[in-house]
Amino acid sequence: MSWEKTVDCYSPGQGLMPASFKVRNIPMGSNGEFEEVLDPDFGESAIGRVAPVDSGLWWIILLRAYGKITGDYALQQRIDVQTGIRLILNLCLSDGFDMFPTLLVTDGSCMIDRRMGIHGHPLEIQALFYGALRCSREMIVSGDGSKSLLRAINNRLSALSFHIREYYWADMKKVNEIYRYKTEEYSQDAINKFNIYPEQIPHWLVDWIPEKGGYFIGNLQPAHMDFRFFSLGNLWAISSSLATPWQAEGILDLIEDKWNDLVGTMPLKICYPAIEDEEWQITTGSDPKNTPWSYHNGGSWPTLLWQFTLACIKMGRPELARKAITVAEKRLSMEKWPEYYDAPTGRFIGKQSRLYQTWTVAGFLTSKLLTENPGMASMLTFDEDLELLEGCACSLIKSPRTKCSRNVAKSHVFL
Repeated sequence: MSWEKTVDCYSPGQGLMPASFKVRNIPMGSNGEFEEVLDPDFGESAIGRVAPVDSGLWWIILLRAYGKITGDYALQQRIDVQTGIRLILNLCLSDGFDMFPTLLVTDGSCMIDRRMGIHGHPLEIQALFYGALRCSREMIVSGDGSKSLLRAINNRLSALSFHIREYYWADMKKVNEIYRYKTEEYSQDAINKFNIYPEQIPHWLVDWIPEKGGYFIGNLQPAHMDFRFFSLGNLWAISSSLATPWQAEGILDLIEDKWNDLVGTMPLKICYPAIEDEEWQITTGSDPKNTPWSYHNGGSWPTLLWQFTLACIKMGRPELARKAITVAEKRLSMEKWPEYYDAPTGRFIGKQSRLYQTWTVAGFLTSKLLTENPGMASMLTFDEDLELLEGCACSLIKSPRTKCSRNVAKSHVFL
């Protein structure tokens, strides 16, 4: 169990899931026989010794998908599995010093498992957190002991959806608002709640963001907005309905408009743009693997293709997914299913890319199967939850200067 694992003298909290497993052979006496055992890594062996936050969230999401696809709901109801769900949720829902409903995490705690300047409240974790909460709400066995946990889940879902939709969204209109922000606003009615300086708008964004469409920024903290586009967080925001329907459409509109940047010759950029020069040195510590347009720093990851396909099918735009699949299948098999690709348009196989990667093959096959049987996409997606919109208790309702995003969202729900 996770609390038996330590980094030096410190033990992580109960509910932490391992990032990976290794198979070890242990001798069984003097007869020369060995027993294979699994040796889980909770971060004590990882690069940078960072515990994985995303693995527990993915476990919950895939557990729900397994039940829907196989009809084997007995697995979800097992006592040990229910205990696992509760331990993960207790770890993620625990109170701390943070004022936000988002999960506060360090660099390297998700798919980007090296230092890339995503410490704080990265979008990827928030989107997976939202999806895991919605999955858990379906799977937790009801009873007297689960009432308080379900109440905590609903409260966090409501607060988290509002926070991401209202403060992480960026389109041309929002960027114009940020450009004219006033700083040092102390009141509860402040427009610039996080004291963002307009000078933080990067030069690349001015000409890059299209007139139509938008996306969720990569991170938000006091006096800091990370305007990079992170694919996994945006795509999963669509699939889980963390994004409103019009925001989901806007994300796909932006991807279509910026196809050469985000898809190019191999779908899909893990983030855009790459950080370069002195910014790369400061942000990554001069990481030789995350050089500009490589690996996590603007590299292209074929495994993201299935999540792009899922989002496209959910929004009724399968033609976009088929277009990306066509791009990928021209090269993947011939180039031995690499882990990732380098260069601004993904023209080169990653300089340290492993070949015959399971998640590359699985991502491509899943995309093909989803386009052939679009109904299966519903096993992994969620529709808008109108009860969450009704559950708004934020102070913005009372403010004449600002409208609550939940009320705005109601008018954009597809009926």
